[in-house]
Amino acid sequence: MPSALRSRAVPPDRPASPRRRRVRIGPVDIDALGLAEAIDAIEELVARRRGGMIFTPNVDHVVLADENPLLREAYAEADLSLVDGVPVMWAARALGSPLPEKVSGSDLVRPLVARAAERGWGIYFLGGRPGVAAKAKEILEREFPGVRIVGVSSPDIDLSRDVSEQADAIAAVRAAQPDLLFLALGAPKQEIWGRRIRDAVAPAVILGVGASLDFVAGEAKRAPRWMSSVGLEWLYRLAQEPRRMWRRYLVRDPRFVAIVVRQAIARRP
Repeated sequence: MPSALRSRAVPPDRPASPRRRRVRIGPVDIDALGLAEAIDAIEELVARRRGGMIFTPNVDHVVLADENPLLREAYAEADLSLVDGVPVMWAARALGSPLPEKVSGSDLVRPLVARAAERGWGIYFLGGRPGVAAKAKEILEREFPGVRIVGVSSPDIDLSRDVSEQADAIAAVRAAQPDLLFLALGAPKQEIWGRRIRDAVAPAVILGVGASLDFVAGEAKRAPRWMSSVGLEWLYRLAQEPRRMWRRYLVRDPRFVAIVVRQAIARRP
């Protein structure tokens, strides 16, 4: 096995974290945690020094996972799965298992950077267009003096290639020895590739952040809070990037309704 793919040495297992309530939406389990609880749970993962994966499922993730076995497997092994999107919260409530709060990757970035500055954790940014991660690093280092962003890179990640062919990207992360690895590759790439490299980059904890670095760097705008709170974030993104987003929001994601209806029918006595 190439040296870049061998697991970094980690200490013996710590006691397992308390079992948390999980809500199933289609093929995806979601932890019933709010933002503050999620930050504390992530700190537990970092403290264990065993690595881990944190994903934030939204409507599109649920639909993709229903079709893609590799994404389902990644979600099945996630240490934390945090709801990203009001429509998923509506579905959970309709199925009788409400979730407390939306916790997207973008919601997590700044609170985690603040916690990292307090705890002395190192963070690595991987993904985004060239230059975006470096710009996000500069902005966050100004906002959070003392934070250690120990590396950034924007490698070309191709899921059709064996992970050993991307050993340089993994070696760069390992050399930086981060406590948190932010993967900004978009779904399903960041979840599937994160699962493939999890052992190689441990004890770093992997967090899929999607377009979050673009938001931090000012390369893209998040939806206004009121649109997000009423489940219209998708409409804002569609208006911002219609050529890139129309197929996702107008063709693929409406299948979410059928997935939830199917689940509701299956649960009837």
